[in-house]
Formats: sequence, structure tokens, C-alpha cells
Amino acid sequence: MITVHESQGKPVWVDLFQPSAEELADACERFGLDIPPRARLEEIEFSSRLQYEDGVFTLSVPVAPNHGGEEHHTSPLGFVLTQDILATVRFSHLHVFKSVEERVNRRPRTAPDIFLVILEGMIDYGADRLEELRDKALRLSSHIFQKPGHHHRHKSRRTGRVLANVLLEIGDMGARLSHIRDTLLVLQRAVPFITEHGDAWLEAPLRARLKMAGADVQSLNDYEVHLTDKIQFLLDAALGFINAEQNELFKVLTVWSVAGIPPVL
Repeated sequence: MITVHESQGKPVWVDLFQPSAEELADACERFGLDIPPRARLEEIEFSSRLQYEDGVFTLSVPVAPNHGGEEHHTSPLGFVLTQDILATVRFSHLHVFKSVEERVNRRPRTAPDIFLVILEGMIDYGADRLEELRDKALRLSSHIFQKPGHHHRHKSRRTGRVLANVLLEIGDMGARLSHIRDTLLVLQRAVPFITEHGDAWLEAPLRARLKMAGADVQSLNDYEVHLTDKIQFLLDAALGFINAEQNELFKVLTVWSVAGIPPVL
């Protein structure tokens, strides 16, 4: 599906959602752009993700689908940016684009301005997901390090179930955090890349916003490292408590086996 957004009677943003080969070829011919297919966008080396030639940026950013369901994988989000037009290629629903369309329709915008709006939306989304993971890590920490209750008879069984669920939650958090990390690493390289090569035709307000976006990405990367360490600590703690519970069980079995030796003899 191809959606064309115009400003002052001229197309400034072409959004391709799950385009077929025919739609991709039609968009390239209509707007004079070399829009890469999905196979090229999924290449992992940075020389393929970030390209600039003859005044045209070609970027590829791995993003996790954020349509309200579970995030099981990432898919590429492609950008083809010139001074006059922006083309985006995506293969999953991104709620960022809904808010971007609302902002774009409020007033006339240029292609670089729309690109900055999308970039800022992706950074905001990454920050929100990191905040959610932080809150989840705090809740898991309270489950792992909870004080013993009054029901000592069911303590071992209850703790075992809780720790098993905690391990599943930690695994899910690690998967989600890896998706965010993939996106932030590419954005960390992309922002200075665009600043360096697009300085000749980027207006001063856009350069200032790009600089601020770069600072935000750097701070999110630092926080992601902190959160990764926190999750690793919770994983080690959960495994340590599980090991301690198993040792207590083995002690009980050992005592009963020793107590049963004299009658057997």
C-alpha cells in the first residue's frame, strides 16, 4: 500500500506499507527514487544500513512491531531521504506513524522535517519501552527478594513457583531489551551520519533538533546498558535462590536417608 502526503501541492512523504514488487517499482518510477527492497534493508552491516550518494540518504533501522501485541521479532524500517522528498518502507504496523501523520497534517512540512518527526517518535517510543522494563524489573526484584512469610509449610513450594515465573519474565524482558538495543545502536550511528553529510542542506532548526535527538539516543543507550546489568543481576539472584532451595531439599533427603539406615540394617 502506498500513501502519499503532500505539502503545498507537492509530494513530500511517500509511505510504503508492505509493498509488493509492482508497488515498489511504481513508486521508484513515479518519484525518481531508488527504494530498496526488504532483502537489502535486512542486511546487518552498517555500510548497507547507512548510505549517502548524490544527495540521497538511504537508511535501514531494525524496529520491533508495536501494534499492541507481543514483540517476537524485528523488521526493517527503510528511509530514502532527499532535500525535497522522503520515502519510508515498513513491513509491520508502527503506532509511531499514526502520531506522525497527525503532526504532519497540522501544518506544511519539508521532507527533512518529517524525517525528524519520525526519528523523534521512535526515540520517544524507545524511552517509553525502557521505562516499562524498568518498572517491571522493580516488581520482579520485590518478588525475588521478598521476606519469608508466616506460612512456613508452603514456603518452599510457593517460592519455587514464584521463581519459575520470574525466570520466564526475565527471559521476556531480555528479548524485548535486545529489540530496543538493535534500534538504538543503528540510530546512534545514523544521527551523526546524517549530520555530517546533510549539513549543507539541513536548516539550522533541523540541525539543532538532530543534535538533541543524538543526545537523547546516547542517554537511552546508557540507560539500556544499566537495565541490562539489572536484568542480569536479577537472573543471577533468581538462579541463586533456586539453587539454595534445591540444597535445602537435598539436606532433608539426606537426613531421612541416614535415619532409615539402622532399621534397614
